[in-house]
Amino acid sequence: MTDQDHVTVSDARGPVNSGAGAQYVFYGVGADWMIRNGVESLRIAREDRVRLADRFVPPVKYRVAADRLEKPGSVVLLKAPPGSGRRAAAVMLLHGLGESGDGDEAGVRFEELPVTDKDEGPLAPGERDRFLLDLSGIAEEEAYAAAQRRLAVRRSQVQEAGAHMVVVLPWGMEHVQAPDLEPHTVTLERPRGLAVVTRHLRMDRMPFRSSDLRGPGLQRLCDRSPMRELARLAGLVRTARDSGRFGVDFAGWLDQAIHAVTDRAYEVGRQVTTVRTAPERALLLATAVFEEAHADPVHEAWHGLMRAVGHTEEATTELARADFGERLAALGIERAPDGRLRFGRLAYADAVRAYFWANFPGIRDDLKEWIGHAAGLRGLTTGDRMNVIARFGERSLAIGRPDDLFDLVVRWADDATGKSCDRRAVAALELGLRHEEFGGWFRRRMYECARSSPLSDGLVRVLTAASLQSLGATHPHQAVVRLHHLAVRKGEAAGEAREELLGLVGRDHRLHRLLIDRLLNRTHRDPYGMAPQLQLLTEMLMSRRTPDPPPWQNLFRGWEMVFSQPPTELWNPLVSSWLDAVADDGTRETALDAMVRATHGRTAALRRLYAIACGWAGSTRHPSRAAVAARFWQHIDHAQYARAESADRTGAGPRTTEEAR
Repeated sequence: MTDQDHVTVSDARGPVNSGAGAQYVFYGVGADWMIRNGVESLRIAREDRVRLADRFVPPVKYRVAADRLEKPGSVVLLKAPPGSGRRAAAVMLLHGLGESGDGDEAGVRFEELPVTDKDEGPLAPGERDRFLLDLSGIAEEEAYAAAQRRLAVRRSQVQEAGAHMVVVLPWGMEHVQAPDLEPHTVTLERPRGLAVVTRHLRMDRMPFRSSDLRGPGLQRLCDRSPMRELARLAGLVRTARDSGRFGVDFAGWLDQAIHAVTDRAYEVGRQVTTVRTAPERALLLATAVFEEAHADPVHEAWHGLMRAVGHTEEATTELARADFGERLAALGIERAPDGRLRFGRLAYADAVRAYFWANFPGIRDDLKEWIGHAAGLRGLTTGDRMNVIARFGERSLAIGRPDDLFDLVVRWADDATGKSCDRRAVAALELGLRHEEFGGWFRRRMYECARSSPLSDGLVRVLTAASLQSLGATHPHQAVVRLHHLAVRKGEAAGEAREELLGLVGRDHRLHRLLIDRLLNRTHRDPYGMAPQLQLLTEMLMSRRTPDPPPWQNLFRGWEMVFSQPPTELWNPLVSSWLDAVADDGTRETALDAMVRATHGRTAALRRLYAIACGWAGSTRHPSRAAVAARFWQHIDHAQYARAESADRTGAGPRTTEEAR
């Protein structure tokens, strides 16, 4: 069950350069713009889960699934028809595990697993971790068979770790389902539609009585509509109230909302059949996409659409044609006192967009090119741009064309100048990432892009921003994977990705371990070469990059790799950072012994550490630094003594390459 409404986003809170150069610096535009524009969300981030919980109505047999999930190591499989709120139920089952009194404990993962696990690293679940695996989009038997094999491995890992997992099964695939899954399966039944509508209305503080919901039109919708459509219906009631254009009583708002979801498609179809000329149809569509924008940019977008579809301008001058206001009135389009355009009927613009995208397939590529330019027109506010992106993305994804949206991401990102990150591109990508059906598709495309070469700095910045802002909240492990590929590139944008990656893993022990594992595994085999991996590893091992408390075992493994290489300029800042840390905080003295042990007694490496400590302590021998350096030298002396004793017992072996230099 998702919540949709259609409220225009507020204006930008900072400068917007809408002139030549396509540079956009938008402030104050967060992920909530998608919620306000009716965008489906993965709802894994805690704030999304809390919002969903407020509006959630449990389906029949939900309690059975919840009881089974409580036991550590439990895996519950949900079977339910499309439109029954099955995914929302899965999210709420997992969310409920953290609401028993202590909430979401720090360090506990709540994450959606990818349907495929290519290069995503091991699952590595921990106790009380919570995972969602949504297989409902699988439609082919072979793909479902492969998913069940991966599920068997994940089930075993979750059970051994004492974690929890909920799996949403595809509908109608029982004939290829493994028999051993049946004992873990709970079949949910559709919740009462009227209860869903009532819940949403109450959360929107809507004034109504139970008798107001007894009309036959509403009852028919509640009996047959998918949960997301019922949520949209309630959102339209709120929109009707907030607009101030559809009366002052609940009965009028509800009537408008019911007409919007039942009659609009027919009304639009009837209007389009009577509107035969290209300019009239183009104006109808342009207004539907840019509704609530000022008339001037809509007028410009209208002419841009006619050029995009190949319509030749009329031979007469503009003064000889029907004026703009006359054209608008003929199509039922209103111009508000502030100059903004809108349709007179509730949700009519939604139906217009759906009609044109569904019934004019030959112009879809033209529409993409048109939006690519028109979303940057002068006179549009930040809210206008976000509305256009949400509307184009909604239609493209509804007809199964995610490539159209991603193509615009790349176009806008590549056109960015200087150090700017095009917010249109970030918004479009985040919209795709948060989409219930195509979120996985966009995550895979991000992964493919991050690994490909070359990329523009603008696209690197957009991928970085989306990884942090969207994946960082919903799929943190996947965010690390993508940021890692971006961070080992060359260029200023790659350096920014590196900073963001190190900041992300520096706040989370498990993400820190994940990146160290990846770096150690790839140091000798990465296509970008060894140097970028080693440099990134060295930077993340600095004391200021380390989670608190320090994960000493992870650090030791990383130091082993760094100190196994010939001494370089990377050693000095790394070792000095930990000497500084010990001088400031005595509880971190473990670092002194761990760094020495990480050399495994190699003479040249120990000498290098000794020299770095001497330089760090300084000729003046500051008391606090001198004391730390002295303790460090003691560890070095002990290591050298132990190595000498070992050599005496076993006979001097061959010198390492490093020692021979």
